[in-house]
Formats: sequence, C-alpha cells, structure tokens
Amino acid sequence: MPVPVPRQRENPAVEHGQPVLPRQQQDGSSTESAAAVAVRAAADRAAPAAPAAPAVPVPSAQGSDLTLLVIEGDPAGTFTVPSLLDAAGTRVRIRTARNLTEAERLLTDDVHCILLDLALPGPSGGDGDELATLRHVLRLAPRHAVLALTAEADAERAAEAVRVGAQDYLFRDELDGRQLSRAIRYAVERKRADTAQHKLAESRLRAQENARLERGLLPTPLLEGSNLRFASRYRPGRSRALLGGDFYDTVRTSDGTVHAMIGDVCGHGPDEAALGVELRIAWRALTFAGLCGDELLSTLQQVLEHERESEEIFATLCTVDIAPDGRRAGLCLAGHPSPLIARHGRAAQLLPYEDGGPALGLLPRARWSRRQVELGGSWSLMMYTDGLIEGRVGPPGSKRRLGQDGMVEMINRQLAAGLGGEDLLEAAVTEARDLNGGELTDDVALLLLDRG
Repeated sequence: MPVPVPRQRENPAVEHGQPVLPRQQQDGSSTESAAAVAVRAAADRAAPAAPAAPAVPVPSAQGSDLTLLVIEGDPAGTFTVPSLLDAAGTRVRIRTARNLTEAERLLTDDVHCILLDLALPGPSGGDGDELATLRHVLRLAPRHAVLALTAEADAERAAEAVRVGAQDYLFRDELDGRQLSRAIRYAVERKRADTAQHKLAESRLRAQENARLERGLLPTPLLEGSNLRFASRYRPGRSRALLGGDFYDTVRTSDGTVHAMIGDVCGHGPDEAALGVELRIAWRALTFAGLCGDELLSTLQQVLEHERESEEIFATLCTVDIAPDGRRAGLCLAGHPSPLIARHGRAAQLLPYEDGGPALGLLPRARWSRRQVELGGSWSLMMYTDGLIEGRVGPPGSKRRLGQDGMVEMINRQLAAGLGGEDLLEAAVTEARDLNGGELTDDVALLLLDRG
C-alpha cells in the first residue's frame, strides 16, 4: 500500500521561551536529542532562515487534550479507537490516515504530533532507504513533532529514526495510553525547543554578520602625510543598529589637500543607512578623481537620484577642503548646518556662511557655491549632523531645542575644561543626551580635525 504522508506546511513554526528537554532513555538517563544536535550543526553552517508561519498548538498544562495523527496502512492496526485517556486525565484524540488523501485532510493546525509506523513501505524512488518514509514525512511536515513506531526487535532502526529527525520512538508491543500521552507531550516540547533553538542560532548569526558588515562600512580616514589630527563619534538613532543614515569621511589627495565631509540622509531605517554608505563611497571616489565644489555635489545628486527609493528622499551635506598649508579651506553646504571652529585663544564659533545651497535631491538643477574661509595657524574644526542640535533642553515636556547657539555654548564650556579630540566629542554627545532627558532619537555623527 502506498505510504500516506501529510500535506507539506510551507514554513516551520516559531516558538519561544521553552527549555530544551532531554530525550527519555530506556534506562531513565537523559541525553540531548539528536535533532537538537543536527539543528545546531545546520545553524553553524549559516543555513538561511525561513520566514515564520503560524505555530503548531502546544499543550501547556497537565491534563490538556492532545491530538495525534497516526500514519499506518493497516485499518485494523494498533489504533482502532478515536481516543485514549491516561491516568492523569489527558485525553489523546486519535486520527488515523490510511492513504495520502486522508493524511492531507487530517493534518490540520490542531494536530500536536504525528505517529509514523516505520513498517510502512517507502515511497517510490526511496532507493532501498529503510527510513525513506520518515524522511518524506519530515520534509513534508516540518512544523510537527514526529514519533516513530516500530517493533522492539527493530530497536536499531528506531534509534536511527531519532538521528534522522524524529523526536522519539515507541515500541508497538509495549504501548499503552499513559506511555503514549507522555511520549507525545515530550515530543511536542522537544520539537518546540529545537525550533526555538534553531531560530535563536540563526538570529545570532544574522546579528553577527550584520555587525561585521556595518563595522566594515564605517569609514577609515586616509590622512597619511597630513599633520592634522582626526577624531569622530557616531551614534545611530535606530535601536540595536551600528549604522544609521548619517555618514562622514576624510581623505588626503596627492596634492596635500585634506578633504572632509559629513552628511545626513532623511529617515532612520536600513535603506537610508545603505544610501548614506553609497553617497560616502561615491564622494571618496569623486574626490580622488579631482572633483570639488559644485561639480562634486551635482554628481552626488545624480547618484542620490538614481539610488533612492522615492523622490521624497534627500540628503544634506557639508564638505570642506583644507589647503596643504592648513590655513584656509573651501566650504560647501547643501542644506547642512555650518561647521564650528575653535581657534587658539578664542571662543568657538560657527563658520560664517550664508550662501549654502539646497539639500541633495530637492531641486533637479541646483547649484552649490564654494566659499573660501580663513582658518588660521592653530584651530579645531568640528563638523556634525543635526541629531546633535535637535535634542530638547529644559524641563520634561519642553519643546525648546539645543540648537546651534546652545551647541556652541556647550562646546565652549567643554573646551574651557580642557577637553579635546575623542574626549570632546564624547562629552558633547553625553551632555546633549543628558539635556534631552534620555537618548537622542536621531542619528548623531561628529567629526573633528585639529591643527597646531
């Protein structure tokens, strides 16, 4: 008779919060299930995660009814009653599938477990595999716990069934209602624990891969040969993210000019973060190619227009090119706040710049002017994104923002306290967060260049 197998469920169920239960051995000892070992091995090989599907119901308390789907070809076989009742009061409702059509119809979401008779002949194409039937059922019903049923004399094949993927096995000659109910409950819990462990392992692998990817996407400044000191601070607004929509970079070209930029893609999701990385890489390539000022920004706008998901996406940008002698710089602003400069012996202030152009992506034929600014002999130049200045200040519920003026006052206090470099940037972010009364909701990026 053909082997009846249940209809395939597309995705494994996602279960949470259950401990891994040991397999009950004949001698009362406990070892970890072979299925759990196999699942972890697959996770270690970074198998792709399947999307979640509705969960198979799991009994949560002693006495809860259980539903068992029995797949066996003999209509007068082991199970000839619609239900069993064990000593603890657990009722086991039994459905028997004698062919493929019945199995497909009876395998519904309220089935807790499948009991498969290993004596059934294998499906066509089994090539002599004694467990071809079991493999077929495991492949077609990946969300359900499976018990293998066999004769005591066939214990070796029963143990192999567990190694292949069944949650447990039962000997036909020793089967009674109480043992069956307990075996089903253990099998269902083990299946749930194995699935949760599998998902957890895959989630950890994805998190590790994402972290490595995001760290690799953060820039490495290329300042070899320059006497400028570089520091940066980056804090994404997205929870548990390493990279946000803010981006920055610093490079030194062959003529000795140091180029720095900082920008902000509107929005906070992974798509915005990816677009920020694309713009940063494009900026670096165009800078090394010799582009500057309006020509560079116009080309970056073309990159943005081709890469963004919708026409509503735009990006602000600030670029600075510092002459080889370090005493002057060219400044371009595309909808971005002006940098802050602190000269030796003088209070920090914003660079004067009133001729900034629009953000990238807002106007198709926009133009951006480049303004020459004097830096002096000894200075610190801080570039930042608006996540730093848009935090709130004052009592809880206050609508007042820190703003650029508040940021300048804050930086001057920290400079007066002798802070500089990474310490200055860390102190700026910390104080802005404290003034906000909690974490800043927007991405924050800071870049600091020092001379003298």
